[in-house]
Amino acid sequence: MTDARINKESDPMSEQTVTPDPSCADDFDPNSLSVIEALARIDTAVSPIRGYQKLALRDALDRVLVEAIDSPIDVPAHTNSAMDGYALDSRELADHGNTQLAVIGTAYAGKPFKGALGPGQCVRIMTGAVMPEGSDTVVMQEHVSVEGERILLGGDHKAGQNVRRAGEDLRAGARVLEPGTRIRPAELGLIASLGIGEVRVARRPRVAFFSTGDELKSIGETLTRGDIYDSNRYTLYGMLTRLGADVVDMGVVGDQRADLEAAFRDAADIADAVITSGGVSVGEADFVKDTLNSLGQVHFWKIAMKPGRPLAFGRVGNALFFGLPGNPVSVMVTFYQFVQPALRRLMGEREPATITVPARCTGRLRKRPGRVEYQRGILRRDDDGGLVVSSTGEQGSGILSSIAQANCFIVLSSESEGVDAGAEVPVQPFDGLI
Repeated sequence: MTDARINKESDPMSEQTVTPDPSCADDFDPNSLSVIEALARIDTAVSPIRGYQKLALRDALDRVLVEAIDSPIDVPAHTNSAMDGYALDSRELADHGNTQLAVIGTAYAGKPFKGALGPGQCVRIMTGAVMPEGSDTVVMQEHVSVEGERILLGGDHKAGQNVRRAGEDLRAGARVLEPGTRIRPAELGLIASLGIGEVRVARRPRVAFFSTGDELKSIGETLTRGDIYDSNRYTLYGMLTRLGADVVDMGVVGDQRADLEAAFRDAADIADAVITSGGVSVGEADFVKDTLNSLGQVHFWKIAMKPGRPLAFGRVGNALFFGLPGNPVSVMVTFYQFVQPALRRLMGEREPATITVPARCTGRLRKRPGRVEYQRGILRRDDDGGLVVSSTGEQGSGILSSIAQANCFIVLSSESEGVDAGAEVPVQPFDGLI
């Protein structure tokens, strides 16, 4: 194999030493961006999309608010009981010994007691029922002895106990949700509690994606020698759909410049973002980067990470562009670390911080310094209730089964030289990430 480096002494026609680009297998490339710098550049380049939809509340699940929501009412609207029990005036409670009171009626949720309490009286009350006039305290039914139409209770009670005050949760006019909030089940219920039936949400971003490579075949096609089935489009479809994007699958595009140019132009005409898999490394047939340079802008195309170094980011037309590697695991890692945060920002979402938790590693993890590694792991609790993580095994970027077995990424810093068994490592659980 010929050394690609040319020495000026052995070749008098050369004026300088030529060194090829580091491959994706190299541990250090001085031209690669750090993960932090790449995220910062993407964040600077991405702005929320314009346009919104007004949707019925149930249809707005997992969508992003484009307007603030202020409470039109007090929540709760009335001072009410937090327990089943007896409503009374706390001034009736004896400082020492027992208190005896007459029961003059019952208050139900939705059916208030219409009278007022007099001296020595109380009202049977159910959870959520409006507190009767003249009462300020509820004694749980379990703490009361019933004797006909009278009750007997001890002295260990406090004024105001077991009562939910009007506006205790939200005051009328209070800010409830900010623009950029993703509507999860909790937000859905919160908005419903205010009596609001419609909300304005950001439109779904349209994301077009395609795979590149003459060796790729779609499901249903016959494989010939050297062919493989394209799994990346299915993975991307799943990730984009769960994120809430409007997805456009453009299939497989072969390694011909004319076909790539046409695919890029078509995708940029219809989408807010374009994603490709494959074609951004340093091989002679990897045309995506060169094609994009002629049609748009490439802000960067190498990141100091593993797997997934050859990640291109830029614009084609008015659309954002993400050129992901071709290896299946690299596609998933780069999507979750870079593409997903960018698309959330595109949706107008206030980006939530990625959850990272410490866990004790059950075995040695090997790594060379020079780039961040996202290794696949299995996170669980040990017998003592602590978090422990183990590797899924072989970490090759083409081993898709390893990420199907995993439930987390083990994040090893650029400076790390690996960790020994028993060491604490930062872990990104898939729950909440994907």
